[in-house]
Amino acid sequence: MRILVTGGAGYIGGTVARLLLAGGDGVTIYDNLCHSKRTAVAPGAKFVEGDVADRALMEKTLRAGRFDGVMHFAALIEAGESMEKPEIYFRNNTAGTLALLESMLATGQKRLVFSSTAACYGEPVTTPILEDARLAPTNAYGESKLMVEQMLGWFNRIHGLRYASLRYFNVAGASSFFLNGKNEGYGEAHEPESHLIPLVLDVALGRRKSIKIFGEDYPTRDGTCVRDYIHVQDLADAHLLALAALEKRDRVIYNIGNGQGFTVREVIDSVRRVTGKEIAVEECARRAGDPAVLVAGSEKIKQELGWRPKFAELDAIVASAWEWQQRRYA
Repeated sequence: MRILVTGGAGYIGGTVARLLLAGGDGVTIYDNLCHSKRTAVAPGAKFVEGDVADRALMEKTLRAGRFDGVMHFAALIEAGESMEKPEIYFRNNTAGTLALLESMLATGQKRLVFSSTAACYGEPVTTPILEDARLAPTNAYGESKLMVEQMLGWFNRIHGLRYASLRYFNVAGASSFFLNGKNEGYGEAHEPESHLIPLVLDVALGRRKSIKIFGEDYPTRDGTCVRDYIHVQDLADAHLLALAALEKRDRVIYNIGNGQGFTVREVIDSVRRVTGKEIAVEECARRAGDPAVLVAGSEKIKQELGWRPKFAELDAIVASAWEWQQRRYA
């Protein structure tokens, strides 16, 4: 197959691009490099530098590539920032995706896998969260993604666009793929970094003095937020299964998670176990828009597509990230 991967120089898109390439598929990465570098593009992939909102360039790329599908990862992802600058999230994530959808319609593209978020659910009524749960985001990031899902529903009904929307929480760990005889492992390298596991690993590496805990008065077992962590390679597998499912189905929505929730303190303790390092902690006030507990139920994709996570244990996820980060800074 020939697949266009928007945001393919990023963490998740880059992992999916490498998995596609390892399977023999042709990959074109479309990325504006706003939070990445040209060196992050997977070896063997074609690369187009551009913004998804650039209709002329996007349509040119789609026509030239004659793609079998589009996998859309390009987005701003910081929930905290979205509560300070919601306008840039609606412009980039929502309006930018609308431009992509218009470009797909103009060029006859009919199959899209969308990287959504479980932030669409907001503060859950029950956990684990199922796909039919109430959609009530507590931050502008989640709202910007939910608006895309709403657009996709209408484009499916009116234009026949086939789409898969995958909702997931915290992605972590590092992948390992062999391309052209070389290990093209890939882990988190956001610029700037804001995700918990790589930030805690930075403390273990001596690159920062401490890790901040935002809020210790949540109604959880130790007062810190509970999140569901999914290994990036398991997540990439789910994206490929969803893409294949669109050959027979015109619309699928799945949660992707390991079904377990870990507190911020438990993540920090896992890093201590895996690395053998002391981790200093700085206690801070809550951040706006942070729900107390977010744990995804993934039984639907397991039953319908046969997906199973291979890295369900937190220490295994952290260990893969630790190995990659050590190589990264060696």
